[in-house]
This record gives sequence, C-alpha cells and structure tokens, in this order.
Amino acid sequence: MTATVATTAALALGDDALVLSHRLGEWAGHAPVLEEEVALANIALDLLGQARVLLSMVGDEDELAYLREERAFTNLQLVEQPNGDFAHTIARQLYFSTYQHLLYAALAGGEGEFAPLAAKAVNEVAYHRDHAEQWTLRLGDGTDVGHERMRRACEALWRFTGEMFQPVAGLDVDWAGLEAAWLESVGDVLERATLTLPEGPRVTAWSAGAGRQGVHTEPFGRMLAEMQHLHRSHPGASW
Repeated sequence: MTATVATTAALALGDDALVLSHRLGEWAGHAPVLEEEVALANIALDLLGQARVLLSMVGDEDELAYLREERAFTNLQLVEQPNGDFAHTIARQLYFSTYQHLLYAALAGGEGEFAPLAAKAVNEVAYHRDHAEQWTLRLGDGTDVGHERMRRACEALWRFTGEMFQPVAGLDVDWAGLEAAWLESVGDVLERATLTLPEGPRVTAWSAGAGRQGVHTEPFGRMLAEMQHLHRSHPGASW
C-alpha cells in the first residue's frame, strides 16, 4: 500500500471517529439518565482514542483536528448530523456502530496496515453496537412516544447510510458483502424493535460519497467552529 493511499484511508476513518466523538461529547450534562452520561462519554472517548491513532498516521493530530478547514475533512455525513433527541442519537449510533464493527472485523482479519488498530478497536466497537441495539429495542418496543421518535429518527438518517459503503482507497474489504451484512443486521434489530427498514433512498444525487469528498452538510460548519475555537484562539499555547 502506498503512503498516499494509506493516508487517504487513515484520514477518512480518523475523521469519522473524531467528528462522532465530538457529537457524543455534546451530550455531557444533557443525557436523559446518569448512566447514559457515563455510557455516551465512554463511547466518545473510545472514538477519540481511535481518531488519535489514525490521525497520527497522517500527521500531527492536533493540527489535523483543529487547523483544517471544513472541505479538508473526509468524514461521512452521517456522523456529523446533530444529536437531535435521544432517539435520533441512538439511530445514528445504530447505523454507524454496526457499520464500523463490521468494517473493523473485516480489517482485523486481514494483513493490511490497519489490521492491528482494527483488532484492538473491534471489541470496544462491539460494545458501541450493543449499546445502540439495546436502546433501539427499548425505545422501539416501548411506549408509543418512544416508538414514534425512534421511527422518525431512523427515517431521517436513512438517506445518509448509503455513503458508508462507497469504497475507500486503501481499505481492502468486500464493500458489497459489508453492505449486505449491515442491511441484514440493522433490519433484524429494527424488526425486533417493532420497526421496519425505511423505504426511502439511501443515497441521493447530492449526498452519495460527498462527505468523503469534503462536501458536508450545514450543521458541520457550526460544529467545527465550536470544536476548533479554543485552539485557534490561542495558537501555539501549551496546556
């Protein structure tokens, strides 16, 4: 694998983890119950740890996180979506953590440059996936209000899921097989939660692969400004 190809893949995966970590961190002090304060914070820290390793494969992790402009980020549009209500966050977690677990399991089973990282991270990502699945079941098969909120969240985020399976240079995996396994797994969870797979398109003319190409949705710019504000306000400062 050439350095350029490896850098492209590391940046894509690192940006996914970094951005979702920040989004989950926004729940601090706002989660519905104390246990979820801890759970979401732990998931955010796991993702931040992954991001640090991956971004370090590309360059200086702090510069990459805090000094790049919006178009230089190559994260999926799914992970940058606002938290919304708790059901919205859980739907985002279900879609992404299922994808990430399947991807890391495939990478861990190979001999590529990302195999050691994936082998180490796959167990923590399995917890992220289980956490999302259990909450999907609890909300979907719970009260009428919880069911309706979960249904709306799954439908709202569905159009961002197709991008996950656009091939990334440097990641030697069976993308079609990965997508089929994801659809089967998510469909099973939703069925057990008395929900159904949304019927709308999973990609659109403007969103398919766009995040990987540096094209992002409007909320990302606001999130990035908040994330980078302190570092940019005190350049070169030591903490």
